[in-house]
Amino acid sequence: MGLERFARSPRCQLVAYSPPREPLRVIMYAIIVDGGRQYKVQPGQHLDIDLRQDVGAGDTLEFANVLAIGGDEGLKLGSPAISGAKVTATVIGTEKGDKVYIQKFRRRKNYQRRTGHRQKYTRVEIGEIAS
Repeated sequence: MGLERFARSPRCQLVAYSPPREPLRVIMYAIIVDGGRQYKVQPGQHLDIDLRQDVGAGDTLEFANVLAIGGDEGLKLGSPAISGAKVTATVIGTEKGDKVYIQKFRRRKNYQRRTGHRQKYTRVEIGEIAS
């Protein structure tokens, strides 16, 4: 009767063995500026930037305004940008954003207007981050 009480106590539970884990790898990333906006990018990521009509599908773009680079070696910050750092990207094509509706209405004046807008973007795939 007394042993059953000890067998159910939390101090008598078995602990499963777990092997030691490998250290986590930090994926390299960069913070770039394009068109007045800042983007956090990683290699292989698809990114929609403002429309650039002078480039076509398959062309490469180079972003030289890199504010920060992070990865296994730690964080490297620029003031304001890192000199010599660049991010290369390949243009996939042009895309249209979601439709935004603009509704104008004046009460009691029989005035109603509804228009729409779809912003155009250039979709790029981030390639190499060089510091």
